[in-house]
Amino acid sequence: MPLVGGVGSLAAVAVAVAAARHAAVTEHSPIRPPGGWLSAWTWGLIAAFCLYVAGVFLLSRRPVPLAAVVALAAAIQLAPLGAPLLLSTDAYSYWDYARVRAVHGGNPYADRPSRFPNDPAFKRMGKDWQGKTSVYGPAFTLASEPAARASRRAAIGFFRVLAALGSVALVALTALAARRRAFAAAFVGWNPLLALHFAGGGHNDVLMMALVAAGLALAARRRFELEGAAWAGALSIKLTVLVFLPLRLLAARERRRILGGFASVAAAVALVASIAFGSAWLHVLSPVANQLHTPSSLGLAYWASQLGLPQRYAVDGLLLLFALVYLWLLREAWRGRARLGLTACALLLATSWLQPWYAVWALPLVAVEEDRLAQAVALALSAYFLRDALPV
Repeated sequence: MPLVGGVGSLAAVAVAVAAARHAAVTEHSPIRPPGGWLSAWTWGLIAAFCLYVAGVFLLSRRPVPLAAVVALAAAIQLAPLGAPLLLSTDAYSYWDYARVRAVHGGNPYADRPSRFPNDPAFKRMGKDWQGKTSVYGPAFTLASEPAARASRRAAIGFFRVLAALGSVALVALTALAARRRAFAAAFVGWNPLLALHFAGGGHNDVLMMALVAAGLALAARRRFELEGAAWAGALSIKLTVLVFLPLRLLAARERRRILGGFASVAAAVALVASIAFGSAWLHVLSPVANQLHTPSSLGLAYWASQLGLPQRYAVDGLLLLFALVYLWLLREAWRGRARLGLTACALLLATSWLQPWYAVWALPLVAVEEDRLAQAVALALSAYFLRDALPV
């Protein structure tokens, strides 16, 4: 019976993908296909999410073969490759930052894309990023360079396929890290929101979280040096993991072994990054800090400002509240319980620059930890984020 939820979710995602192919514009939310395809898009996504929730609920009570769950998860996560680029232009930003060095001989951590305004990627990337240097880790920037000289279609396909494969890897690694493997695989892999934004949008957050999940899977097998290496790899893609790593280290008895593996890989990444980008790659922290004070329309700070609270107070208040919660979480970790999933949920609620695909920060962590409170919050956030794609 639980597999019916996964099969139904896959069918509904396929309907939504077919509808998206008829929309004139798919790179911005919400998507509005013409005629009856609008209903197919809207109700396809709603049905996919409802069936996903029903499926994981049933799986929590009645186990089924892991292979069937993973096969369905892979199909769901790969399905949006049949649609055009969905709901974001971030893949063009990745392409542009890769071209800054590989094509123009510049430095994506020192030269803004606006320095090369005639570049084909520049014309399509989000305006918010045209005047900013890269906010992504050096490993991802270097890994992007094979797509730098490709055609627009091939380059965007490169990032989407990479993200889709990252989604499948995340499902497998989350299952390996979890006690209830089938449930964990479905909790992550049957989620249509992740499919839309990774195979559909090509975002790199899934690569970061796949490495985090790899670290947790290695920890479960007491391969602590390799766990540390996985954390360093995740950090070299995006800096968000810096929020989670201290909690993991505080809770771990083998923190020296974790730190040893982390330091080895981090030093290697730093050396390669310094050769490729000089010291400029260290400036990656600056644009990230700026994001903390720039609300998006999904963040709680935005909604608070809409209700009349000054934006600055809303942003700073949420950061202060998160800091207080984080102190409590550090104490919990010191006592031996690193509640990474709850931390991710709290971070999402406090982040001003909030995007739908950030849900992947929480979903694999709460699936592994089996934290019911965090699972409920992660599902509620997924539903809230999915609304961004719908013309309602």
